Amino acid sequence: MKHEMGLYSEYFELIKAGKKKVEVRLNDEKRRNIKVGEIIKFSKLPERNEVIQVEVTRLTVYSHFQSMYEHISFTDLGCAGWKMEAMIKETYDVYSQEQEKEYGALAIRIKLLH
Repeated sequence: MKHEMGLYSEYFELIKAGKKKVEVRLNDEKRRNIKVGEIIKFSKLPERNEVIQVEVTRLTVYSHFQSMYEHISFTDLGCAGWKMEAMIKETYDVYSQEQEKEYGALAIRIKLLH
């Protein structure tokens, strides 16, 4: 199965360059349909004028984003050199704490397809 998601330009470019190996999402209904071995097509936001495809190699569910960030290298998240506070703030700029409480967090380990 192929999934489609939007991705902000900065993170899109990091995946494209092979520097981001884990995508972070809510573990909502849409993401619960993703399986290891499936393909995700990322469209570069906001224009959606460029796409890349990745294969899902591992899925890990966490109750909170912070517990995810305590277990995954910031380098693999495309955030080398960041501090935990910045990771949490950036995440809550995208997802609310209410959404996190309702769905939990999902780490999607990916491999870029050429």
